[in-house]
Order: sequence, then C-alpha cells, then structure tokens
Amino acid sequence: MFRGVANLNLDSKGRLAVPAKYRDALLSQCDGRLIVTADPSKCLLIYPLPEWEPIEKKLNSLSSFNPATRSLQRLLVGNASDVELDGAGRILLATPLRLFAGMEKNVVLVGQGNKFELWDEAKWGLQMEQATAFEAGGLPPELDGFSL
Repeated sequence: MFRGVANLNLDSKGRLAVPAKYRDALLSQCDGRLIVTADPSKCLLIYPLPEWEPIEKKLNSLSSFNPATRSLQRLLVGNASDVELDGAGRILLATPLRLFAGMEKNVVLVGQGNKFELWDEAKWGLQMEQATAFEAGGLPPELDGFSL
C-alpha cells in the first residue's frame, strides 16, 4: 500500500530516485519492475508490474471500434514504459512521458494505494487548490454521508 506525498527532483538524465520507504515493498512485490504511463490528467502513473498487467489486459480486451475506448488504449497502453529500479533505487522516465506531463526537475510522487501518481510540482499545487475548493453541494453523490 503506497501512501503519502514526496517532493522530489529529476536528475539531468530524467531519473527519479524512489523514496527509500517504498523501495523494499517494490523489490519484494515486483522485483523492482514497474510500468510508467500517461494519465489523462497530465500526470504519470507508476504501477508495480503485477498491478498493471490486469489493467492492460482489460484495456486491450475492449473494443477498439469505440473512439473513446481507442483513445484511452492509445494513451495508457501506447505510452506504457517498462522500467526497473537500478542499484541506487532510481527509475528512468522516458523523454516522451516527461514531455507529456510537463516535467523538468521538481516533481511530486503521490501514493495512491496500489500505484503512484507523479506530477510536475506546479501542476500538483493546482490540483491541491482544486481539491480544497469545494462549494456547497460540490461533492459527488457517492460521497453523501461520508465522514472523516
């Protein structure tokens, strides 16, 4: 289970040092083998390989005759990149993925349970502003009665 937010920097080669608190789990869960792909929100998704495989299988089983489905297949499966943790606990982010998400140096890694989201730091700040700007009645209906 991946939780929490970490502010990180990409190095000059586009490598991301995965925080130490996640490395052991990633090594035991997937031997450090991950999938990085594009997300419609203009961030990157990082999945342990075993978590990604059923998603990819389901996406590929959908009809490619539906234009919306085909677009999502192109985005998620077409941009999926296999990466491995190196000896220093880093992963190399492919240039096209970094460009897609507008990432240069300052990034934010966000644990989302079975995966991570990786955001450009400025875009993450905007996401947090939007997440805290609910107007009265602005919560989705499935959260009616939900309490923290």
